[in-house]
Amino acid sequence: MASVMAEGALAASFAVSGTSFQVSSGQLTSTGLASYVQTDRSVDGKGHPVALLGLGDATLSDICQSAEVGTPLGTVVFKLTAGGSAGNVTASSLVIDAEDLVGDARFGTAQIGRDASDLDSVPGVHGDKGAFGLQAGDISVAGVKSHAWSATGGNFRLKGMRVNVSLGGATCS
Repeated sequence: MASVMAEGALAASFAVSGTSFQVSSGQLTSTGLASYVQTDRSVDGKGHPVALLGLGDATLSDICQSAEVGTPLGTVVFKLTAGGSAGNVTASSLVIDAEDLVGDARFGTAQIGRDASDLDSVPGVHGDKGAFGLQAGDISVAGVKSHAWSATGGNFRLKGMRVNVSLGGATCS
């Protein structure tokens, strides 16, 4: 486990903030997908059921990530964008704890209903014995939209990254 965490394939366990965020992209492709259900815990102890989505080597045409955060001044939007005309966004060993994933998808070499403890398409990403899992050799999703609690990756490359924090600003669409 320690070596997998050191390689960045699996995030160290941490409490999520209690604020989910939106992610969108025009196109996502990845070698390898492994997914199973788990529960994230926020610092207040609340459980959040998620589909853990493990991606091997992912490429996104663009990315928009936003979170609405309550402050004494009002709702502040934290927004990160990258890619587009600056070039693709890439991530290796990306793990997303998502509430949903929407888009037009193509799965290559799909295995649905595989035991989560036996997933092997993304190194280090597998669940508990007897739990439902699915995996694919590769995946492509157009029009990606997701709500997530956390995302970790071994290596992100965000070309043309821009971070904006604004009171009452626009979120990702």
